[in-house]
Amino acid sequence: MTTKQSESDRDGIKNVSVVTHVSFENLGSFEQILREAGYTINYISASSGGLTEIRPQSDDLLIILGGPISVNDVDAYPFLRAELELLNERLSVNKPTLGICLGAQLIAKALGAAVYPGSVKEIGWSPIQLSDGGSRSALRHLVGEDVCVLHWHGETFDLPDDAGLLASSQSYPHQAFDYGNTLALQFHPEVTQRGLEPWFVGHAVEIQQTDGISVSQLRADSARYADTLQARGYRFLLEWLDDVSEQASA
Repeated sequence: MTTKQSESDRDGIKNVSVVTHVSFENLGSFEQILREAGYTINYISASSGGLTEIRPQSDDLLIILGGPISVNDVDAYPFLRAELELLNERLSVNKPTLGICLGAQLIAKALGAAVYPGSVKEIGWSPIQLSDGGSRSALRHLVGEDVCVLHWHGETFDLPDDAGLLASSQSYPHQAFDYGNTLALQFHPEVTQRGLEPWFVGHAVEIQQTDGISVSQLRADSARYADTLQARGYRFLLEWLDDVSEQASA
């Protein structure tokens, strides 16, 4: 634990509600970081009816993870509507919230932005480019020589009103944005090399149906980039948690 972290006032942020959509898309490397920082983690499956356990106005931290469905599929997956309602309430009180992939798209939708298919599916390891604001944020830890993040999405979103664009990629101009104490990341900074093996099984059909990618290539790229991302992700998450802790207590 860093000196800055140990001296931070974390008493106001101890409970973390983590919403999952498929079991293998979990916190990855972020779980150990949060536990070391003294956070109690409560995993909640969005499809199981557990969303009612979340207290959007008082839970200290909310993290919404990814999944292979669209935010627009509310008729097929009614729990998405409940997630959007939860996020609307959460955003209204500006409590610390992190959305990854589907979680980011849900945040964008809750803020009134359109979510729609991208021009291509972006699956695999590649770098992100930061805006000026992103370069001044904790995301600066996720860029550099031979640093790539994992992308696994086929949809994108318009930038919500009053949100700050933080990152882009070659195919997707809206890769990350912030809105008060909320951070939305289209890409995955939390994955580990070992943790991706269940992804290759769970997303087997999508991999087979997407030109230009294969399990063997994804595995080789994960071996090259995942450990560096894990180390960079550690610094990113700790700094972001410190930042939102300070803002929440101000």
